[in-house]
Amino acid sequence: MLHHVSVGVRDVARAATFYDPVLKALGYKRVMDYSPGAIAYGESKDKPEFWIGLPHDQAVPNSGNGTHVAFAAKSKGAVNKFHDAALKAGGSNNGEPGPRPDYGPGYYGAFIYDLDGNKIEATYIAMAAPAKAAKKPARKAKKSPAKKPAKKKAKKKAKRR
Repeated sequence: MLHHVSVGVRDVARAATFYDPVLKALGYKRVMDYSPGAIAYGESKDKPEFWIGLPHDQAVPNSGNGTHVAFAAKSKGAVNKFHDAALKAGGSNNGEPGPRPDYGPGYYGAFIYDLDGNKIEATYIAMAAPAKAAKKPARKAKKSPAKKPAKKKAKKKAKRR
């Protein structure tokens, strides 16, 4: 559904010192650099999915009330690394890594604020293993009575007349 997400920052180089290690913890990297105006992150150069940049109106950026960006993590360990990297890079805690059963079964996430107050999350959703179907013993096929060839049936009908 989404092509990319952008968040406004006051200083792109400063913000990059935060996002480089934080997104690396999730397996993302810097894929485009239009410094000093913007930097994009993603898994490959043809897919810049998350942008940090100076606001187009050149005003001071501000974080939206209730707005947040959630990054997909490949494991619970990656969520933990994301949170640790964010705190080490100067971000602030907005929710320790852990299960969030009120968000759904298997939901594991961590929440932080970046250097400009943007609300950022990493989440991993463990999928329940499909239930194994009980194996039923194989049925032996019933032998059906052999059918007599059509010629024999025709001869029997002829003899009855």
